Amino acid sequence: MSTRQKRKSRLNGLIVPGLCLSLLVYFAYHAQAGRYSIYTKEEMRQEAKRLKGELEELRAERSRLQNRVGQLTVGTLERDALDEVARSQLGYVGENEIVIFY
Repeated sequence: MSTRQKRKSRLNGLIVPGLCLSLLVYFAYHAQAGRYSIYTKEEMRQEAKRLKGELEELRAERSRLQNRVGQLTVGTLERDALDEVARSQLGYVGENEIVIFY
């Protein structure tokens, strides 16, 4: 009885290193050219700075609006604030007044 012996191929020893090398190349490429790459870091910092400025503007506007709403509550209703809201939103005008739209 004869047995056949299988000869080992040289390519079998290169499969695991080849896969590891391809993964390394993949991650290296995306570290330089991807959306969150090394080169886009400064752009993201500038975007964060712009958004922080916009947030501060919105907080200031919210504070101003809360102050105006506070003036319109029942306990502290001021005649000037009520008159201003009635004129702008409801379109009320006195008989002897001139309206200039701008």
